[in-house]
Parts: sequence; C-alpha cells; structure tokens
Amino acid sequence: MNDQAKQALIRAQESLNKWKESFGAWEVDSTLQVSEEDQTRVFDELVHRLEGNYPFHHPIYAGQMLKPPHPLTWAAYATAMMINPNNHALDGGPPSSEMEKEVVADLAKFYGYGDRYLGHLTASGTIANLEALWIARECNPGKKIAFSSNSHYTHERMCGVLGVEGVKIPLNDDGQFELDGVDAQSIGTIVVTLGTTGLGEVEPLNQIIPWAREHNIRIHIDSAYGGFFRTLKDSNLIDGTQWKLMQEADSIVVDPHKHGMQPYGCGCVLFKDPAVGTHYKHDSPYTYFTSDDLHLGEISLECSRAGAAAVALWTTIQLFPLEEHKGFGPIMAQCRKAALKAYELFQKSTKFEPYQKPELDIIAYFPKGSGIQKLSDISKAAQQVFDKGMEDRSFYLSLFKVPASQFLKKHPHFEADDESVTILRSVLMRPEHESFIPELIDRLESAI
Repeated sequence: MNDQAKQALIRAQESLNKWKESFGAWEVDSTLQVSEEDQTRVFDELVHRLEGNYPFHHPIYAGQMLKPPHPLTWAAYATAMMINPNNHALDGGPPSSEMEKEVVADLAKFYGYGDRYLGHLTASGTIANLEALWIARECNPGKKIAFSSNSHYTHERMCGVLGVEGVKIPLNDDGQFELDGVDAQSIGTIVVTLGTTGLGEVEPLNQIIPWAREHNIRIHIDSAYGGFFRTLKDSNLIDGTQWKLMQEADSIVVDPHKHGMQPYGCGCVLFKDPAVGTHYKHDSPYTYFTSDDLHLGEISLECSRAGAAAVALWTTIQLFPLEEHKGFGPIMAQCRKAALKAYELFQKSTKFEPYQKPELDIIAYFPKGSGIQKLSDISKAAQQVFDKGMEDRSFYLSLFKVPASQFLKKHPHFEADDESVTILRSVLMRPEHESFIPELIDRLESAI
C-alpha cells in the first residue's frame, strides 16, 4: 500500500471510529480478546506464509490474470470491512447498496444500455455468467445454449449445472463462427466472448447479431476479461467494431476483479430488459422490511454478498472514470501498448517467435532456433524457459497448450510429432508492463 492509500485508510478509520462511538460506549466481550503475544505470533506466521506467493504486484509477473487492486481501492474495501455490510438487502447495508446501484448504473451506461436495464454485482464472473445462463434458460425453456469452442469452460459447466444442453460451435481460421449446419431453431441463447481468457481473442459479435435476430435467439456477451477495453473502442489501439455493438446484446457480464482493479471477488451481470427480473421473484418473511425500494437480493441468485465489494468499485470509478482519455482509458491503453510492443520485439527476436498478433493484452510466443524443429522440441523448450523463471525468480509466465492442427496452420514449417504443442503465454494487464517489456524479453532470451 502506498503512502496516499495509507493516509486515506487512516483518516477513514478515524472517522468511522467516531461514528461508532456516537452510539454510546461499550466494552468488547472478554471472549473476543486476544493476547498481544498470540497476536504477534500468529501474524508473524501469517506474513511469512503470504510471502510464499508469486509477485503479482510486480511487472516480472506476466503469467495468469492476476491484477492487484489499486491501493486506494484496497483502502476503500478495508474501510467498508470495519462495518462489514451485506448487500443482499437494504437492511444489511443501506449506503453500500446505494453505491452498488450507482456503480451498476455507471456500467450499464458504459455498455450502452442507458437508463433501462437490470443488473447487480456478484461474487465473481463465474457466478455472473451462471445468472445470465439461468435467465437464458428461463426465457427459453427447453432450448439449448450455444457458445464457441474458444469460450471459457464455465459456460459448458454451467449448462450442466442448469440442466441445459450446451452446443459448442467451432470457429474457422478467420475467427468466425461456423454456423452452417447449426440447428438454429433449437437454440435459445448464444454466447459471444469479447476477450477470451486464453489468448484475449475478440469474437465476431457483428456476425452473430443478424443471425441471432433472424432466428429469434438471445445474445449473451461474456466480457468478463475484456469488458474494460470498451474504453478504447474509438481509439486506434484496438479494432472497436465489436465493442461498439455491445448494447445489442440481451445480457453482458464483466469481471471487475480483473481489469477493474478490484479485490476478489467482484463480478457484474447486466440485462437489457428489466422484465427478466420476474424470474427472480421470491418471498422471504424476514429479509425485506425497512424499505419499499428494490432490494438487490430480489434480483440476485446469491443471498449474502460483501457490501465492501460495491464500496471498493464505487470508489474506483469515482477516481478512475470509464472514459477513453482519463481514468480507465489510459490504463487499458498502456496494457494494450505493452502487448503490441512485445509482439514487435518477439518478431525481431532470434530466440522467440510470436504465436499470433494479440488482439488485447495477452500474447503467446514460443522458443525457436536451429535445434527446435518439431512440436515436441517447442514444448520442451517452453517448459524449460518457464521453469528457469520460476527457479531464479527473474520472471513468471504461464504455459498454453495449442492443438497441433491449429498451431501448424500458423507455423507450418515445424514437424508434427505430437497432437498438441505447449507454448508460452503472458498476460500484460499492469500498465507498468508497457515500459518493462524490453527488460522482460531480455530476461527471457537470457534463459535460453
């Protein structure tokens, strides 16, 4: 935590302590007291154990989708946890519930839904997608849910949870859905992923919209990873075609604990038609009694949820607006520039080759050289580079498995001696990666 966040947290704690004291003096029960000796012992061990983590905070970590929350976001979350509000009902946290409604309104406007929508935060992007698919089932009972072969595995898994048949649609070499032969009449909803978690690929929403409308099929956008890249839709850093069409979808999911700089867990689901709220209707004899206003628990599958998540996201968006030229836009631009810079440097490298040009901020690449001629050679060399970084702590990457047929379409000069090939993958989701990329690639090249 930086000094700015530390001071903000101290001021907030002092103010909240005064608020607590305004209700009158009380003594903490002796059963809750802990000796100073025990406190020191346990927290010393806690810190020691936490030091076993990888350096998610540092740009040498370029592996998985692990982005630390902004220090001020962390301070806001910690401040709210002094009260520990519950956003299931207004009774559990009136201020944090209002903040959730405000921040969801900000996101709905950001994605083009305007003032007419239904939505709320969730514990994760997975739960947000579960709710979207549950509504898909309720809107079209008995119909299937379709998704691409590149979509996150959660969609197939959640279809199993919901008892809905899932249809996996292959993509062609141009990234288009292969819709010929698909029984459109059997499908109720199709999922389009804007920012796959594998390689950050953006699926063709513009292809799906007319096809789905022709067959009266609902569209769900999974932008759990990529959603905040919409801030760049009018820039020259990404192809904004698909991002400009998001408001055409029936539902949208985004995962603010990824690019939204939030602590775990914080997801969000939005529905274009507020009438889907009728599917959530239920009755509880004790939960809702202090207000006639809509309680968030009335439009959510989850019950108790951390109000602190809403407080943290509200604070973040107040500090970092969802705009291209200030707030989130410049942050996302740096991440995108990092991937483009990495792609350019890998193209010039004598030791690595990019797998494909990145669409967002995830880049895949693999070792090359005179001794690397077969797919198994690539896999072995990639594993060695990965292990080297882990051993000497000079960099942290992730591994990515690609089917041999798919890899050879892009790089046919290698010998196919295996059904798949393992390559290297980096998620460049910290704005600091943009300036660190040359150093990172130097370290990678030194590992071979």
